[in-house]
Parts: sequence; structure tokens; C-alpha cells
Amino acid sequence: MILAETVKWDDKGLLAVVIQHATTGQVLMVGYMNEESLGITLREHIACFWSRSRQKLWRKGESSGNVLHVKEIRLDCDGDALLLKCDPVGPTCHTNETSCFYRMADFDGTVTLSGDGVAKA
Repeated sequence: MILAETVKWDDKGLLAVVIQHATTGQVLMVGYMNEESLGITLREHIACFWSRSRQKLWRKGESSGNVLHVKEIRLDCDGDALLLKCDPVGPTCHTNETSCFYRMADFDGTVTLSGDGVAKA
């Protein structure tokens, strides 16, 4: 079975990818890959994504140095999402938080910060 042939790409040729810390299990971010970025990730063992906003390949950490070293790749049961277990170099979020999931929503709809305390919003 070949991964790129097994996944179910969406109508834009993309696949959702969840990034999880390989040691702590913390969810760090969600990104999208196309076939080319998946190939780069498989070859280099460094997470590479497709930037939907910039419409180009994006190697995580290319400007900050905060790369994600890929240790394990898992495919979900439907084949429409990947889980990458990674060892991050530095914070994953562009706000300098460890995780992009630093805002907590309460059941009344209010949102509070609950990360490393670096992000302001």
C-alpha cells in the first residue's frame, strides 16, 4: 500500500494534517498537505505543508527555524486525515506559543488564553 495513493484528497487536492508532539502528546497545530508536500515530508522527515492562504509549499520553520521533525505518520480510518507525531524545534505557533491551540473556549462561548502566556489574543 502506498500512502499517497491511499489517502483521500479533497476536491482541492489537499489533506488535513494534525501535528502532535511525539513525546508529550500535546496537539500542536493543524495544517494541510498536497501530494508534493507529502512527498517532501516523507523524504526529508521535516513537516512540509501547502499554504492555502499563500498558495505555495511551506516548510514549517523555514523562516523561524522552528521545524517539526517527523517521527511517525498515521492515517485515519477514512483516509482523509493524517496524524504526524513530531519533535518540534522551538514553539510551533507563529505567536511563539508551544501550540496553536492556546485559546480555550468555555461552554458559555467565552474564550480565554491558556497557553504559555506569550500570545496576547
